[in-house]
Amino acid sequence: MSIAANPLRGEATLTINGKPHLLRPSFNALVAAEEELGPLFALVERAGAGQLRLSEMAALFWHCLADPAVVPRDAVGEAVLELGLAGTAAPLRQVLGQILQGRA
Repeated sequence: MSIAANPLRGEATLTINGKPHLLRPSFNALVAAEEELGPLFALVERAGAGQLRLSEMAALFWHCLADPAVVPRDAVGEAVLELGLAGTAAPLRQVLGQILQGRA
């Protein structure tokens, strides 16, 4: 199955357990992330300052999964660890961009 992310919607893909999974930062997903992580603007500021924690990144990704029921939360953390900062930079940039800019 091919995953097609729509960058105009802020979507991205994240490889988890060797399979691509769609990250869709919907309103509900971002509200859930904000409930756990605190204000999203502060999260974006921390990311810009290089202060974003791996746990915050993994939590944001998990909340933004198009189908979080398919992937255990700890698998997202393992994927972040496996991909490293370089491998997670593009999907993180896309999700944070959606938070800041909204849809085009």
